[in-house]
Amino acid sequence: MAKKITKILKMQIPGGAAVPGQQLGPTLGGAGINIGEFVKRFNEETKNRKGETVPTIVEVYEDRSYKMIYKTEPASSLILKSIGIEKGSGANTTKKVGTISKAKIREIAEKKMVDLNANDIEAASRIIEGSARSMGVEVK
Repeated sequence: MAKKITKILKMQIPGGAAVPGQQLGPTLGGAGINIGEFVKRFNEETKNRKGETVPTIVEVYEDRSYKMIYKTEPASSLILKSIGIEKGSGANTTKKVGTISKAKIREIAEKKMVDLNANDIEAASRIIEGSARSMGVEVK
C-alpha cells in the first residue's frame, strides 16, 4: 500500500547552497523533517545546479519520510539571464528593460517544456513570451 501524504511543501532554494537557517528551518521543522539531513541531501542532489533557483516540491509522508521533486528554473530567471539584467520592470507597459529574440524564447520554452501546461513548443513559446512581456522585456 502507498504511503499517505500528510503535507506538500513548495520552496525555491538556491541549487547546491541550501543552509539550515531562517528560510528552511521553520518550514521543514513544522513538517517534522530533519533539517540537517534535508540540507545535506538537497545540496548533494543539486550540486550541478549551482547558481540556479531550484523550485522544489517536498511530499511529506505520515512516517516523516519525504520525497523531493525538482522542477526547472523559473521562466523569469531564465529570461533575465538570457538578456543579462538583474530584474524586470516595475512598470512593464511604459518602461522596457530589454529585448529578447524569438530564438531565445524558443530555447527557454524547450528547456521549460516539461513543467509547462502546453501541448507543443509553439504554445510553450507563447507562455514564455507572456512572461517576458509582463516583466517589461520586449519580444522581437
